[in-house]
Amino acid sequence: MSDHICGAGCSHFSHLNDADLQAEFAEARHSLRTSIGGEKVTGKAGQGGVTHRPLPSKKQGENVSHYYIPANDKTIHWGYFSKSMEPLIKLDSGDYATIETVTHHSNDDIERMVKGDPGVESIFHWDAKHKAVDRRGAGPMDHPLGAGGGLGVHVCTGPVFVNGAEPGDVLEVRIVDTMQRPSGNPDYRGKTFGSNVASNWGFQFNNLITEPKGREVITIYEVDAKGEQSWARAVYNYRWTPQTDPWGKVHPIIDYPGVPVDKHSITPNYDILKGYEIPVRPHFGMIGVAPVEAEIVSSIVPSYSGGNFDNWRMGKGATAFFPVVVPGAMFSVGDPHASQGDAELCGTAIECSLTGVFQFILHKKADLPGTKLFGLDYPLLETESELIVHGFSSANYLKEFGDSDDAAAEMFKKSSLDSAMTDAFNKTRRFFMDTRNLSEDEAISLISVSVDFGITQVVDGNWGVHAIIKKSIFPK
Repeated sequence: MSDHICGAGCSHFSHLNDADLQAEFAEARHSLRTSIGGEKVTGKAGQGGVTHRPLPSKKQGENVSHYYIPANDKTIHWGYFSKSMEPLIKLDSGDYATIETVTHHSNDDIERMVKGDPGVESIFHWDAKHKAVDRRGAGPMDHPLGAGGGLGVHVCTGPVFVNGAEPGDVLEVRIVDTMQRPSGNPDYRGKTFGSNVASNWGFQFNNLITEPKGREVITIYEVDAKGEQSWARAVYNYRWTPQTDPWGKVHPIIDYPGVPVDKHSITPNYDILKGYEIPVRPHFGMIGVAPVEAEIVSSIVPSYSGGNFDNWRMGKGATAFFPVVVPGAMFSVGDPHASQGDAELCGTAIECSLTGVFQFILHKKADLPGTKLFGLDYPLLETESELIVHGFSSANYLKEFGDSDDAAAEMFKKSSLDSAMTDAFNKTRRFFMDTRNLSEDEAISLISVSVDFGITQVVDGNWGVHAIIKKSIFPK
């Protein structure tokens, strides 16, 4: 059996020592850019500032490229995956892409998180005459809350089509680097901000002990945009008050993404969490490929193809593996976080815009037997020291429940940690038996004495439990 599949720290296909590439990453880290390096690609992506340039070859006959994908109204889709979308770009295995991602909670503090940032302003622009990104979610366009119905909330950058990817293959996505997106407002130069929302979909909402119960509370956090400080601090919080969107719809609760919060309608409380320092661990809460079961799928609910599974380990140095089920894989990423605890209890993390540097490696179906990717039908995460198996209340909710509103409601009702734990156990047992040639009895013993199980999230409708396998246990 071969244990080698490109993962965290692997030098295969590596071009990270190229001086030009490092310079581009450094420039992206320190400034807001609408494009960076290379030449604009054609079509809608080019209009959105997407650029491409070849990288110096490490091997004869090898061609590797770097793409830069800024986030704006022409490069994002809001609240859904779709196997039928037109891809933003098409790239080859081994290529890199620097991808900007923007939090869907930017309008919780327009001054700090939107103002002065052309990309974010273009996404969130909404006035009486024009809504820049109309569809927000996988629901109907005539939904009473707004187009898409908020049945999917994340601002997703992509999709990226990987040439040669076919059903049965596995897509490896390396997260080479992450960087905070600095505030575009000159008043907050050198800072970036994120929003944590104790929401109506949070685990706490029906279990509050102080009045007024049934409240939603937004806490704004400040993060050092240069990455020189490893902690975040709370700036202020406020209670959600009914907000009227630019088209006159009143939102008594947080029920539709991107509704601008009128700062004159809320009462900020700056006397909160004094002296507390929250460890910053930037990561992407929503990352994955398009599922095959439906044409358009909410970004909220995680599944076998990835999506919104909210694991804070999905940051710099991590490698994610996704089963490919549609041609090209159709990769998208969003829901950027500055920090989050396991469970994401109140409904969100510190929702904070990030830029990521990714490398894409395609593993063909014929090459998978005898590797850790054999039989992979769930998102697998690898760090330098761990392999992380993701279980859900429903391993494939689209297959089990369907994609209708009624089916989603039934899934939400049945979601539980019991079923998520069972799914995580079943997958972990199968991992050891199929990829390490252990008997079932060996696998069960090894799992019980060496594998840590944690609650990934309890807020996304399809609850998650992850199993952490320490790579140090494997035979040397």
